[in-house]
Amino acid sequence: MAAIELKDVSYRHPYTKESALKHITYTFEPGKFYGVIGENGGGKTTLCNLIRGLIPHFYKGRLKGDVLIDGKDIRDWVLSDLSAKIGYVFQNPFTQISSIKSTVFEEVALGLENLGVPKDEIISRVTTVCEQLKITDLIKNDPNELSGGQKQRVAFASILAMDMDMMIIDEPTSQLDPEGTEDVFSIIKLLKDQHKTIILVEHKIDLIAEYCEEILVMSNGRLAFSGPTHEVLGNPAIMEVGAMMPQSAVFGHAMKAAGKPLQQIPINQAEAVEFVNARKEHYGN
Repeated sequence: MAAIELKDVSYRHPYTKESALKHITYTFEPGKFYGVIGENGGGKTTLCNLIRGLIPHFYKGRLKGDVLIDGKDIRDWVLSDLSAKIGYVFQNPFTQISSIKSTVFEEVALGLENLGVPKDEIISRVTTVCEQLKITDLIKNDPNELSGGQKQRVAFASILAMDMDMMIIDEPTSQLDPEGTEDVFSIIKLLKDQHKTIILVEHKIDLIAEYCEEILVMSNGRLAFSGPTHEVLGNPAIMEVGAMMPQSAVFGHAMKAAGKPLQQIPINQAEAVEFVNARKEHYGN
């Protein structure tokens, strides 16, 4: 069974004339890693809000088509049940922190408390996750006084502790420096290794290229391109709808235009080096 299935889905916010999502059809398979890219205002966050159930349970408006989570229509789910099934890491970590807990340990444990998990299990799961995310030195700190990067790690810890099968991660590095970005993607790699179903919205296209298995390109509320990562990110047409290509793919197309094509358009640095070396061995240039 598909983890998430969208069938001709359109959505319009209240008091607006134009739909934010237009005729989206797509199937998300269990255990796969999906990247969502595209222009600002193209519908990426709205898509995340839909899959998470915030549409239509929190954000009202007009929803058409079928949205199925584990085969059950999104309209028939109770939002609290979805909250226990699908983790959501928001773009802004400051909005993810509850502001009602005085320590990081209590903050990470909050979701488990709400689910009624036994105390001993809460302690065990929170301790394990804090060790995995390397925030054990912060567990006694006030989460409201952390830096943006630290809050983002705590936000991830809160979701990881609940051990959900599906994760939606909306631009987690938008407010982070390169070191913070590297830390966040080490966490995302951990999730990938656990074979979670992951939907990641991210503008750092080279990182999308490295981690994701399939790509969705959103433009003006529509699904402009979708498919395997190599196929989509190696296609220069995605730039016509406001998406970026990885620098390695731009290089690959430049080599092709110069009459020195590589065996395949690379989408990351390792592939670019491999394909250039293979060309040198074969052609000598």
